Amino acid sequence: MADLCWGIDMGGTKIEGVVLESKPNFNIISRLRVPTEQAGGYDHVLDQFKILVDMLREQTGKKPVRIGVGTPGIIDTDTQLIKNSNTQCIIGKPMKKDLEKLLGIEVRMANDANCFAMAETHLGVVPDYVINPESVFGVIMGTGVGGGIVVHGKVLNGKHGISGEWGHNCLDESGELCYCGRRGCVETFLAGPWTEKYFHKISGEQKSMKDIYRLYQAGDEFAIQTIDRLIHYFGKAVAVIINIIDPDIIVFGGGLGNLDVLYERGKPEVKKHLFNNDLKTIFAKPKLGDSAGVIGAALL
Repeated sequence: MADLCWGIDMGGTKIEGVVLESKPNFNIISRLRVPTEQAGGYDHVLDQFKILVDMLREQTGKKPVRIGVGTPGIIDTDTQLIKNSNTQCIIGKPMKKDLEKLLGIEVRMANDANCFAMAETHLGVVPDYVINPESVFGVIMGTGVGGGIVVHGKVLNGKHGISGEWGHNCLDESGELCYCGRRGCVETFLAGPWTEKYFHKISGEQKSMKDIYRLYQAGDEFAIQTIDRLIHYFGKAVAVIINIIDPDIIVFGGGLGNLDVLYERGKPEVKKHLFNNDLKTIFAKPKLGDSAGVIGAALL
């Protein structure tokens, strides 16, 4: 068997692991998931990583030499502690160091949105539309909202390591208080849990995003109001990305990135707020599905 690349992508609700053949094929040998269970605390989340790696080892019969990890947060360049994560139990923790100690192997860690953007740029949907793009913006709209920028094939990290973090720009000061301490962040309007919260507020019913979208398609008035609101703020938020970065293509990942309505109604809404007469930016669903992040982690 060819050399293997091991990757783990940590989300708010699940941790996914993948084992790939190395280049040029990058065929998937194994792919498994375990729940994050962040309510159990930091140490419990680390234990979930260990369980997942052990499962992958058992399924492949191999042991990793090193492993790439995509995390919903950023490693502070000075302290090496996690910051800016919507999975709050890992904030302020030396997660890379602790995982290396727990797993007994080298860990290469990066922001999950950067992993997602890299995977789709090199192995995913981007080459289907653009050859050698100047810039690509990868969006994650799921439990949280994040972004990654790839310029000339390389991740743009930035001085503080926060490049692409559009989810915590203020979109509307009348909005909800975000976990980051600011009010009206993009994430509080476009992330799945916040959208579900809005539906509950106006309807009195607790529904998942999948159920809300099905109700929207069936003509339910509260679901229509919820999706209309989502599209309105999607247009305002994405227009800012294009006005500043002007990427060749934006790839939308995460659970909400699968919603057809973003592609059917999203572009006209973005155009309303664009500093240009036309909108040429390509909007694309990820070719690698919701596993793009974990494949990008493996590429580390």
